Amino acid sequence: MIFLSKLQKWQIGATAFCLVIGTLLHFTYELSGGNTFVAGFSAVNESTWEHLKLVFYPTFIFSIIEYFFIGKSTNNYSIAKTIAIIFEISFITIFFYTYTGIIGTNYAFLDISSFVVAIIAGEYIAYKIMLEPQIKNNAIKILAIIIPILLLIAFVVATYNQPMINLFKDPVTGGYGI
Repeated sequence: MIFLSKLQKWQIGATAFCLVIGTLLHFTYELSGGNTFVAGFSAVNESTWEHLKLVFYPTFIFSIIEYFFIGKSTNNYSIAKTIAIIFEISFITIFFYTYTGIIGTNYAFLDISSFVVAIIAGEYIAYKIMLEPQIKNNAIKILAIIIPILLLIAFVVATYNQPMINLFKDPVTGGYGI
């Protein structure tokens, strides 16, 4: 019989939560009838930027919830979760632009697979960091709080004011934003 630690159970829960909620966030804007508030945390088009919300928001939200249950007693909690978010966003972006650059088009099954891999790997990396001895560097601890907040602000602001670059361009419509 396999016995899982409390941390392992929470990380499995985090992974499941992020996969389910991230998938739902792909559809919530359309299901809301184009509600501008819902747009702030849901994918509003098929751009890479909007798909990054699908990993950012669930990981960010679950990290806050999880903090109150295990974060205070777990080594490097904020650092681990911030690194998970950065990894997930980076993996999806790098994977998408690399494979589409090589083959010239995108495939939904590869995009969905990169979403799943990003979340599983991101939460696994977070888990491994939380097993490490406590990091004493206060600057790193402060950055681990500031970076997700800055990303949150960037996702909200860029939802309503997209820069006209490919990261924000909807490959289906050729448009930007809502």
